Amino acid sequence: MRILLDAHALLWFVNEDAHLSREAREAVEEDQASVFVSLVTVWEIAIKVGLGKLKLRLTLEGGLDSFLIENGFMLLPIEYAHVARVAGLPRHHGDPFDRLLVSQSLIENMPVVSNDPAFDAYGVKRIW
Repeated sequence: MRILLDAHALLWFVNEDAHLSREAREAVEEDQASVFVSLVTVWEIAIKVGLGKLKLRLTLEGGLDSFLIENGFMLLPIEYAHVARVAGLPRHHGDPFDRLLVSQSLIENMPVVSNDPAFDAYGVKRIW
């Protein structure tokens, strides 16, 4: 199964944080899983780090990237179709990062690993 990680799910997995649900952790660790991290998620994390709203255990310049590679996580690029689809989404959720993640999930037919129930309003399959 291909899955897409929301920012908090990625960070909680990286930090082995107990906030990550058992079901979410099992989905990420599943041998047959193809785990994707969107570049929009990396961008969101970078902005929050730059604003001082988030402290990372791993640096963005090599630490997080190395973690993704070592764990077999793949980066999902932001494609034109992903961005264009955002324009047609209903305004259930105002967060631009999450709206792009919704678009990617729908276009790529990937469930999102997230504890945010706002994804449900878009018909996105959510693992939590």
